[in-house]
Amino acid sequence: MFKKIILKNGLRIITVPQKNTEAVTVLVLVKTGSKYEKKEINGISHFLEHMYFKGTKKRPSSLAISETLDKIGGIYNAFTSEEYTGYFAKVIASHFETALDWVSDIFLNSTLPQGEIEKEKGVIVEEINMRYDHPISYIQVLWPRLLYGDQPAGWDIAGTKKSVSNITRKKLLDYKNSQYVASGTIVCLAGKIDDSLAIKKAKKYFSKIKTIQPKSKLPVVEKQLKPELLLHPRQTDQTHLYIGVRAYNLFHPRRYTQKLLAVILGGMMSSRLFIKIREKMGAAYYISTDSYSDPDTGYLATRAGVDNKKVEKVILAILGEYKKISQKKIPSKELQKAKDFIKGKTALLLESSDAKASFYASQELLEKRILTPKEIFTKIDKITVNDILETAKDIFQPQKLNLALIGSSGSKEKFEKILKL
Repeated sequence: MFKKIILKNGLRIITVPQKNTEAVTVLVLVKTGSKYEKKEINGISHFLEHMYFKGTKKRPSSLAISETLDKIGGIYNAFTSEEYTGYFAKVIASHFETALDWVSDIFLNSTLPQGEIEKEKGVIVEEINMRYDHPISYIQVLWPRLLYGDQPAGWDIAGTKKSVSNITRKKLLDYKNSQYVASGTIVCLAGKIDDSLAIKKAKKYFSKIKTIQPKSKLPVVEKQLKPELLLHPRQTDQTHLYIGVRAYNLFHPRRYTQKLLAVILGGMMSSRLFIKIREKMGAAYYISTDSYSDPDTGYLATRAGVDNKKVEKVILAILGEYKKISQKKIPSKELQKAKDFIKGKTALLLESSDAKASFYASQELLEKRILTPKEIFTKIDKITVNDILETAKDIFQPQKLNLALIGSSGSKEKFEKILKL
C-alpha cells in the first residue's frame, strides 16, 4: 500500500513499501515537459534534463555524477515527455540515502556550466539526427505532428536543430526557476523502505526546493473534420506507418474501455491485427495497437513496418478490423482474455520498485489522484462487450481518422482514396 503526504510548501512525497526485494527507487517527477514550452525554446525541457548530469557544486563534473552510482551498481537515468520530466536512481536498499542524496543534488543544485551547454547542443542534434535516420523512431515524431500541428502537443520533445541551437544558459535558468518548484514536484520512494524514515529523509534532502507557482501550459486545440494524412517520402526497405483515431483523455469514463479495445485489436501476439497482418498476410515484422491518454488528449493507433508492395493491403486490413469491431460485438471470451492480459501484465510490471514508483507518481502528477492496481482492475472487470462496441462506434469515425507514413509507397491521392471507414 502507498502513503502520500503534502508538505506546507506543496511538495508531495509518496512512499510505496515493498516486501521481498532488496531494491529501492528514488524518483522525482516535475510537472513540466514539451507542452509547457514556447516555440522559440522548443526542446528546453529535454535540454535541461541533459544538463542536470553535467555537474553540481558537490559533484562538479559528469564523471563525478555518474561515478557516484556506478561505484555501487546503481541504475539511473532521466526522461522527458510532453507532460513531465523525471529523474531516478535505483539501488540496493543499503544505499538508499546515497540515491536520495544523488537525485536531490542533481535536481536542486545543477550548475549548468556554460561550456557543457555548448557541447550538449551537439549531442542533442545528434540525437535528433539518430531518430530521423531510424524510420521506426521518426514515425513517432510525425504522428503527434499530424494530430496536433503547430502547437506544443505537436512539436518534437527534443526540439528542432534551430531551436536547440538558440537555447542559452539564461533561458535554461529562467525555465528551471519557473518550473522546478515544490507544488509541481513529486518525490516517490519505492521498494525496501521504512515509511516514516523515508519521509523524514525526503523532507531533509528536498528542503531547499522553490515554492513559487509554476507557469501553466496552454490547452491543446483539436480540430478535425475529415481523414488527415501526413506522408514523408523516403527510400526505405519497408514502409513505416501510424494509423488511428482521436480518442479519450485521462479523465474520460471510457479510457479503460479504450485500453481494452487497443489490446484486442493489436496489443498482444494473439490479437486480431497481429494474427491478420503478420501471421496470415506475412506483411509485417512489427505491428501493435496502442492506447494513449493524457490530461488533454487521447488516441488509439496502430503502428507497423510493412512490405512496400503491401502497404495498401495492410492499411485496408487495419481499417477493416476497425470497422468490424465497431459493428459487431466481440465474443465474451475475447474480452476476458484482454482483461486478464492487462491485469497479468500490470502485476508483472509492478514487481520492480522503479515501475511502482512511476505507476504511483505519474497518476498523482497527471490526475491528482492515485488508484491502486486492484481499484483499476475493478473498473476493467466491469466493462462489457456492449461497452467495447459503443466505444468502437464512437471513436472509429471517418472524421477522427489519421495516417502518418514514411516510405516511397505512393501519392497522397492514392491514400486518400482508401482512408475511409
